[in-house]
Amino acid sequence: MIRLKSPAQIEAIATAGAIVAEVLEMATAQAVPGHTTGALNEMAEALIRDHPGATPAFKGLYGFPATLCTSINEEVVHGIPSSRRRLEAGDIVSVDVGVKLDGMFADAAVTIPVGEVAPGTTRLLDVTRTALEVGVNAAQPGSQLGDLGWAIQTHVEAAGFSVIRELVGHGVGEAPHEEPQVPNYGVRDRGFRMRPGLVIAIEPMVNEGRPGIRTLDDEWTVVTADGLLSAHFEHTVAVTADGPRVLTRVASPAAAGEG
Repeated sequence: MIRLKSPAQIEAIATAGAIVAEVLEMATAQAVPGHTTGALNEMAEALIRDHPGATPAFKGLYGFPATLCTSINEEVVHGIPSSRRRLEAGDIVSVDVGVKLDGMFADAAVTIPVGEVAPGTTRLLDVTRTALEVGVNAAQPGSQLGDLGWAIQTHVEAAGFSVIRELVGHGVGEAPHEEPQVPNYGVRDRGFRMRPGLVIAIEPMVNEGRPGIRTLDDEWTVVTADGLLSAHFEHTVAVTADGPRVLTRVASPAAAGEG
């Protein structure tokens, strides 16, 4: 069942989303050569819990052991942070985080270059980041989810990259994962018709090579089947009467001061 959100619920998700954005800003600054993914995870959990009532949404979810998912290079999603996993110059690391606050959830991800990366890697990141923007812009009231997926897929494939089929975005808000599924591929004029109150996590997962994936023996880490790089960007987005509203941005000082 697809649960539309009230204006008050959307504001609550945005409050959680601002914390998500703070964590991703911190991770972007701290993802430097020599730092471990375990250290990033510890800093993220401390930052989340510094906000009264906020808790990590992923820790314990379906048995996941950490606050962050940290996925390096050919790892697509669900990488488990470790004090033994040290970032190296030229790596890329996808950092995915969720926050629960006052019963509402928000979720976002970025893929971060560690030091200087190859030009082709930069292009993969740029295309995937822009694919997220394309998807957000397609989240218009009256449009269909197939339009959103088609827009992302068309942008990615025109650049020579591929979109993963087995992993998709999702509804979010009252739970970390809700209906509907939000694929990063699709056919225009198909699927659920978006309307105000819909809140979804839009998250292009883009492979440098072919779209195939597999899961490692830890039963969490998803990697590209061909061993080539993958990038992942995500926002929690509300569909409003005025168009899409991204809920996972750092709150402006003016907004923070409003009653």
